[in-house]
Amino acid sequence: MDPQKWILSFTLICILGVSVFMLSAMDSSSIRTEIIGKLNRVVPDGLGGWSAALTSQPSGKKLKGKLLPVQVNLTVCLPTFGRPGKPVYCCPPRNMLDDPIVDFEFPDPATTPIRVRRFAHRLDEESIAKYEKAVSIMRSLPYSDPRSFTRQANLHCQYCTGSFLQQHSTLPVRVHKTWIFFPWHRMLLYFHEKILGSLIGDDTFAIPFWPWDLPDGMTLPAFYLNGSLINHQRDPTHFPPAVADLDFQLAPGGTSPEEQTDLNLALMYNQMVSGAKTAELFMGCAYKTGEGGDCFGPGTMERAPHNTIHKWVGSAFHTGREDMGVFYSAARDPSFYAHHSNIDRLWEVWRATHPEVNDPEFLDSYMYFHDDTSRLVRIRFRDVMDIDKLRYRYEGVENTWLAARPKPSVSPRLARREIRKREKEQNVLEFFGSHFGPTGRVLGSTVTVRVVRPRAVRSKARREKEQLEEILVVEGIDVKADDFVKFDVYINVVNGTIMSPKYREFVGTFVDIPSGSSVGKKTTLKLGISEALEDLEADQDRAIWVTLLPRTESCNKVIVDGLSIQYSRK
Repeated sequence: MDPQKWILSFTLICILGVSVFMLSAMDSSSIRTEIIGKLNRVVPDGLGGWSAALTSQPSGKKLKGKLLPVQVNLTVCLPTFGRPGKPVYCCPPRNMLDDPIVDFEFPDPATTPIRVRRFAHRLDEESIAKYEKAVSIMRSLPYSDPRSFTRQANLHCQYCTGSFLQQHSTLPVRVHKTWIFFPWHRMLLYFHEKILGSLIGDDTFAIPFWPWDLPDGMTLPAFYLNGSLINHQRDPTHFPPAVADLDFQLAPGGTSPEEQTDLNLALMYNQMVSGAKTAELFMGCAYKTGEGGDCFGPGTMERAPHNTIHKWVGSAFHTGREDMGVFYSAARDPSFYAHHSNIDRLWEVWRATHPEVNDPEFLDSYMYFHDDTSRLVRIRFRDVMDIDKLRYRYEGVENTWLAARPKPSVSPRLARREIRKREKEQNVLEFFGSHFGPTGRVLGSTVTVRVVRPRAVRSKARREKEQLEEILVVEGIDVKADDFVKFDVYINVVNGTIMSPKYREFVGTFVDIPSGSSVGKKTTLKLGISEALEDLEADQDRAIWVTLLPRTESCNKVIVDGLSIQYSRK
């Protein structure tokens, strides 16, 4: 291509990038569809995939008054933003609908062995060699092959940045910040694992799990520094023997390995036990197709340690800490799959003691993946609810964080005395909901407010009888920063110098990794606080003091609408 054409192409790509950003913020189906059509007419064939991505328009109209399972519209794959200011194009080289679609079938238990996903740090040399060989072969496959390493990595980019739209809607399909997070990543791992096994002719091959939640597994597994498992976009200061920081907030913590381990275990207890009593708290908000079905509300595990480990592994030399630190590039790092294998294992741990999600809009949502024979498979969430039917399991481990229930930083009796003294000395305002005013409250510094609790959750007898979980809601979180954001939430703090997840006053954290599909969207943070209130001996108090503690400088570009308390049946 001559220089003039290159200049023209570059200019058009910039125009496309701005246009896609505008599309992501639009609610009008007709306007978005019209713009897509106009872009299609001006993009020359010389831009290859960018033109092909716009050749079809989304089918159907936006539904009103009816909610449906989330379904992917494969007729169009759009260029998007990997993070604000970073245009990306991660679509397949041709329209996926050119391939015949088959519905998922469970593997035959009579002929399919169980694949055992093992503790990564305990893998023997033979297993590591097989893993390196499989990834090496996958890396050698051409981009035209859906089993290739780059195509596999781009699956995560497509579904995490909004490349595909929903059926009957102009909203993008998003697999983060909702209850889709767990089943979609399980699907990705399932097919990725099967492809790797087929490339080396081993139907027992299984991806290891990186148990960063356990003391013996909190370092990056050493074999990810060798051979085909290397990724050069990592933070070298976090190589072994550095202990993973599940509460990572960019700035160096300066804690000892022992202190970091204790903090990690306390955080895990909150995210897996005390703060995860209901499906919505653990998995995220109910995301469906249709008017009112869109939501942004990640569950406990997605916020941390999922997001924090992504950032901890990624390179500090890149704006978004690519590769692992941003979703569009995360799956380029082979450690991504061991990270998500552990997330998947922890989902199984949680499901063993909590009721199943039986919502048909959840179970009947479906996605598309290519299998180990390159067939395009349509698979529903209900298909991945039983890993025995999928013919894999996890090596047994002791989840030591179950015994890491935090204790209050000061005695509850002393805390209550100090809180009452504070209330008498200050002109107390009682907040019953989103009362930070029409412009909200900027989190440029610590915010502490008094929030009144509903009568229903102040009665212990009623809480126990009706199995009620008290939920603190941080409403309307508007992230205007184009960077990693983290702030923590505490209740009834009396000594602000010792605030840490190691103490019972900590009830949760908000951790946001920006992506192209989340621009301009407000997020809701829901935190289960019943157990914490009991430990703080505040479960029958009329009100609690809530502190929002910024942990990153980017919080000065975060606005919160307000706070409220709800309750839900467990």
